[in-house]
Amino acid sequence: MKKEKGLLIVLSGPAGVGKGTVCGALRKEETDIQYSVSATTRQPREGEVNGVNYFFKSRDQFEEMIKNDQLLEWAEYVGNYYGTPVDYVRQTLDNGQDIILEIEVQGALKVREKFPEGVFIFLMPPSLAELRARIVGRGTETEEVINKRMTVAREEIDMMKKYDYVVENDQVDLAVDRIKSIVVAEHCKRERLIEKYKELVEVD
Repeated sequence: MKKEKGLLIVLSGPAGVGKGTVCGALRKEETDIQYSVSATTRQPREGEVNGVNYFFKSRDQFEEMIKNDQLLEWAEYVGNYYGTPVDYVRQTLDNGQDIILEIEVQGALKVREKFPEGVFIFLMPPSLAELRARIVGRGTETEEVINKRMTVAREEIDMMKKYDYVVENDQVDLAVDRIKSIVVAEHCKRERLIEKYKELVEVD
């Protein structure tokens, strides 16, 4: 029987909405979903590990990856580059394995152009006030950067219409349950399974 390709699941949303926290919780429950590690030029935050949270690169290294077409997508966001290494993603999907990308909105829209069959999920904060409180609570950004992030967040929320699903991150465990339900439903879609099951009715 024809092997079903893996799902490319793209999770994005405004900075501070909790993408990393939700993905971390999802990984603990859904060990069969591979986590794609992005490359970035931003400095590691406390507790982040190179090759686990991100591949931390210099600007020169990152620009070399762009030049060599080694990124599925990339974007510059608040002064830093972010991007997704392409080879690992394609190989994982071809092996029938689901893979989740946790990326910025700009990057997600670029991936949509190359992988329209992907599952695009927009992670939404309960409110903009709550989003600001989460960013402030990190204690890692200046007031100027926080204001810039909030301006960008409003623009990004307007891009929600380009996504397949919207999941509110009011509580992490509830957000994870919603994403798991989406993945199950997507695996049952007719257009994903029709080629696989055609073999059952084909006559030699």
